[in-house]
Amino acid sequence: MRPAAVGFLALTLLGAQAQGVGAASKASRAEVRFGVDVARRGLWAEARFRFERAAELDPRNAAAFNNLAVACEQQGDFAGAREAYEEALRLKPGQRQIEQNFELFREADDKRKRDSEKDADAAR
Repeated sequence: MRPAAVGFLALTLLGAQAQGVGAASKASRAEVRFGVDVARRGLWAEARFRFERAAELDPRNAAAFNNLAVACEQQGDFAGAREAYEEALRLKPGQRQIEQNFELFREADDKRKRDSEKDADAAR
């Protein structure tokens, strides 16, 4: 488990608490809290399921999408991570924790792509 990822999950949990008061928003926030808890234990499949559920319950919950992106990244689903980060940023432009997470993801993703290209070149 990447320690920085869990720290960002906790930070985005705080942002989720300030959102709407409707039943769907409350249920979404509960899913995010549960997802953060299981992510801290390294249970990324369960965390991802909870963050996906949170995003379905409240499609305006930027924390759910940010945390979903982290879970996708942890599971090696880099396309899914990028899509979730972009949605989180669309929902909360300028949100520092989301921007930091996305920047770290982009740097790592670019490195993965460069390494993959090098491996392909070496195999030729």
